[in-house]
Amino acid sequence: MKIVSWNVCFRNSDRTGALRFIAELDCDILCLQEVPEHMLAELKKLPYHLATAVDVDRLFPSGTERNYLVIRSRFPVLGSGSVPFTVPHLPWRTRLFVWLMRHWHWTKIEGRNGLWADIDVGGMMLRVFCLHLLLAYPSVRAREFERAMRSRDGKNMIVCGDFNILEYPKGTILNWILGGPFIDALRFTRERTDMEQRFASYRLTNPLRGKATHNYSRKQQLSHILVPQGSAVRQARVFPGYHGSDHRPVLVEVDARSRP
Repeated sequence: MKIVSWNVCFRNSDRTGALRFIAELDCDILCLQEVPEHMLAELKKLPYHLATAVDVDRLFPSGTERNYLVIRSRFPVLGSGSVPFTVPHLPWRTRLFVWLMRHWHWTKIEGRNGLWADIDVGGMMLRVFCLHLLLAYPSVRAREFERAMRSRDGKNMIVCGDFNILEYPKGTILNWILGGPFIDALRFTRERTDMEQRFASYRLTNPLRGKATHNYSRKQQLSHILVPQGSAVRQARVFPGYHGSDHRPVLVEVDARSRP
C-alpha cells in the first residue's frame, strides 16, 4: 500500500503541473494540505474516493480564501470527520511579523481543522488522518496533534500531513517570533524529540525521519507519514520535484498484508 502526503501550497505557482502530478500518481492513499478551492474542484473530477475538510480560512483585505484538507483513496471511504483547532492569541511581535510578511501572502487566519477518514483496506478498517499543524510554536503543535489523536477511535492509524516541526537554528527563531517563549528558539532539537516520543506513545513510527521535505532547509522534515509500529515498510522517500509548491511530496509504502 502506497501512501503519499503533500502540502500543495495555496499559492501554487504551477497549478496545471500540480494537478497532472496528482492525476498520474501511483498511490493508494493521498493526503493533501492547503488545497485551494479551484484545485479542489478539479480533484473532484478525478476517480477514486474523496474526503475533505476545511484546512484554514485566510483573511486577506480583498476577501477570504478557503483552503482544504483532502484524503483521496483507491479504497472505499466509509466515513470522515473534522477535528477543530483553535488559533492561539498572537502577541504584538507576531502581529507585526505577519503584517511585514503580507507581500508573501501572510495574513490573519481562522477556521482551522484536521481531517480523518475511515478507509476499508481489504477488510481492515484504517483511520487516516490528514493534519496541517500550525506554524506557530511547539506547544501549539503538540496540543493540535493530541487533539487529533483523541479522534483515533481505537482503530489502526496512518497519520499524514505538514507538521511544521522546526529543528534547526535558522528555523526555530520562528518559534519565538510566532508567539512562543524565547527558549523555544534556542532548543533546536527539543520539539523533534518530544514529537517523536508522542508518535511512539500512539504506537506510530516515522519512516521519513531525517529526510528534507521543504525548500527552506536541507535538514527540515515538515511533511510526515506515520505508520503503525511493526508495519513492514518497503520504501520511504521524498519526491525530487516541488510542482509549484514550497514542499516536496513524500511517499511511504507498507505491506498491506502486515497487520501490527
